[in-house]
Amino acid sequence: MNDVDPAPRRARVRAPELIGKGGWLNTGGKQYTLADLRGRIVILDFWTFCCVNCLHVLDELRELEEKHRDAVVIVGVHSPKFVHEAEHAAVVDAVERYNVEHPVLDDPELATWKQYAVRAWPTLAVIDPEGYVVAQHAGEGHAHAIEQLVEQLEAEHGAKGTLRRGDGPYVAPEPVATDLRFPGKALVLPSGNFLVSDTTRHQLVELAADGESVVRRIGSPGEFNEPQGLALLDDATVVVADTVHHSLKAVDLASGDVTTLAGTGKQWWQGAPTDGPALEVSLSSPWDVAVFGGKVWIAMAGVHQLWTYDPQTERVAVAAGTTNEGLVDGPGAEAWFAQPSGLAATEERLWVADSETSALRYVDLDGAVHTAVGTGLFDFGHRDGAAEQALFQHPLGVTALPDGSVAVSDTYNHALRRYDPATGEVTTLATDLREPSDAVLVGDDVPEIVVVESARHRLTRLRLPEEAVRVESVAHRTQRAATEVAAGKLQLDVIFQAPAGQKLDTRYGPSTRLLVSSTPPELLVAGDGADSDLARELVLNPEVAEGVLHVSAMAASCDDDPANEYPACHVHQQDWGVPVRLTEGGADRLPLVLAGLDDRG
Repeated sequence: MNDVDPAPRRARVRAPELIGKGGWLNTGGKQYTLADLRGRIVILDFWTFCCVNCLHVLDELRELEEKHRDAVVIVGVHSPKFVHEAEHAAVVDAVERYNVEHPVLDDPELATWKQYAVRAWPTLAVIDPEGYVVAQHAGEGHAHAIEQLVEQLEAEHGAKGTLRRGDGPYVAPEPVATDLRFPGKALVLPSGNFLVSDTTRHQLVELAADGESVVRRIGSPGEFNEPQGLALLDDATVVVADTVHHSLKAVDLASGDVTTLAGTGKQWWQGAPTDGPALEVSLSSPWDVAVFGGKVWIAMAGVHQLWTYDPQTERVAVAAGTTNEGLVDGPGAEAWFAQPSGLAATEERLWVADSETSALRYVDLDGAVHTAVGTGLFDFGHRDGAAEQALFQHPLGVTALPDGSVAVSDTYNHALRRYDPATGEVTTLATDLREPSDAVLVGDDVPEIVVVESARHRLTRLRLPEEAVRVESVAHRTQRAATEVAAGKLQLDVIFQAPAGQKLDTRYGPSTRLLVSSTPPELLVAGDGADSDLARELVLNPEVAEGVLHVSAMAASCDDDPANEYPACHVHQQDWGVPVRLTEGGADRLPLVLAGLDDRG
């Protein structure tokens, strides 16, 4: 049976202390403990800045944060996946880049993550005014449930006298004056000027051919929200991936006018339409765009897919990807991506920077997906040489070069890399670039490449070197410790407790879904595949020493009010990649909390 309790009692588990070697940000220099926050409702947001789902949760929490500011303190616990994300300066940049308006604890060694037994980004934990953890939620779509819980806690602890209202610990950092602020992508215009997505300032900036002088800014307040990818639709029109507005916009280069091409302004959720009239279908964090085969291809980072927009029919459709996160090649309908974030088109291939798998991939003219460089979600580093063993670290951009090779903006390695399909070799073109996120080619006789140095807030012009830069090879795996489990039977329990006043939505069939797979596939002897039950018995192969369990869960709940003919409904979903190591005496149960608390934990 499903681990679903429609009216859960609130367990009382003392909240562990907040520990992070990097210290606190957004507090004016003050270091906090849980005791300092006693009397407030504390929401811990375990996030890492590479994770698009974490960015979605930041946006989901903004309204709750503002509405309950005098009673609620949100604390972002930054828990890195990649080595670069453990750098304190990078966390400082990310907090500004994504407009985080609450205290952040920099936890590079995952100390607090481990104390709270967190298994996935993003995860939210709610602590009551007396210092007890009363709920935990993994994934997106929980803001409504948390707000209901906050209102209950406000009433309960207000009556008890244990709620302390007032100003919170957030102190805004001083603004910094630069022409660009965390630019994302760039484009060479027909005029020879550059168009740059000035992501943090929610505008596009046209720069002169020198890459420095500001010609004009495009986008009045509210027209863009963290724009990223840019592509020329024709000589007069640029398509923009307007990431947080979950839409594609068009810019008329003559007038600067902005119109919407695709998207409803709302984020796509499982079960929503995936094709149809472009303005009637929701998108999810489009990160880049490129014209390939007469259509605008969209790197739909928020759902790990590639979509297309057809300018002739004004329709959108899924082109590749299943929404499952990982690295699987094959026909577009069967392939898996992991936060595709950069696109570049040639006549025969659409190149894809697949950031969370640290991979370079491509789509051929038949729509099939291939991997050129990269092995999966947990392996990354800086290693040149044969593509089979080369490593990137969270690349965000890819650029086609005249000789048929491609340049990769290897973002977390602060490098520009090159992959040559003719030789199957990966080399390094340049280092000491601060979080490069895109690059464009300029010049005909002597080609140069202009790199978007996102964390240095500028464009940097480089001569394409004749020889590669020598770089010492480094390989990494994710810092998360593997969960020790026993070979043989393993009980997988996804815990979901519907929010108070809601019930599972069974009007159109099962309201829950569980999909399980593994890397390598041989790890699972039994228990893989999809079903509606949130509990499942897995059988692990004793001949496989370690691997990763991929678990994707979804639950839909609606307001439980018979008098309401059209109840409000909400989708809760999360993907887990759980590294496991098979050991004698290891656990025979793996609980994953989607929403609520594991009472058997």
